[in-house]
Amino acid sequence: MTASIEILSRSGYAEAIDGLADVLSDCVEGGASVNFVAPYPPDMARRFWDGIAPAVEAGDIIVAVARIDGRIVGTAQLQLITKPNQPHRAEIGKMLVHRAARRQGLARALLTRLEGEATARGRWLLVLDTEEGSAAHALYKSLGWSEVGAIPDFALTGDGKAYCAAMFFYKRLAV
Repeated sequence: MTASIEILSRSGYAEAIDGLADVLSDCVEGGASVNFVAPYPPDMARRFWDGIAPAVEAGDIIVAVARIDGRIVGTAQLQLITKPNQPHRAEIGKMLVHRAARRQGLARALLTRLEGEATARGRWLLVLDTEEGSAAHALYKSLGWSEVGAIPDFALTGDGKAYCAAMFFYKRLAV
């Protein structure tokens, strides 16, 4: 199985929503704390992706996907900050890999691709947050992201049964 990483075109985004919804639903059902709480079936996840379509169409959110045999198995977003005093900055969001496709380097490849996209757009300061102590936390550290600190009880865990801390990171890119 060969994986590919691509940036969705604005027109290709609409065609990808069902695949994106499947990945988001799977991750939330698997316990990921990514703003949603299980149960989170694909039809609910589809509403999330439909909701950001205007920002994707405007070019304010860049969506990367990982595919294996044509099927979307991972995704991440580069959210371009549009505030006039922050033209140099972007956020990484919704870094997701389907449970069946993990441990293949897809998250690393998605993040690396988005860092390149940020640089191409003149964005040299990236920020993100993740659940403290999660696998993603370890990934970001291994990729040279700098920890800023944690906020306790920031969000509910993916199962909605407890609060978890969010760890904030930043990375300066070479421009």
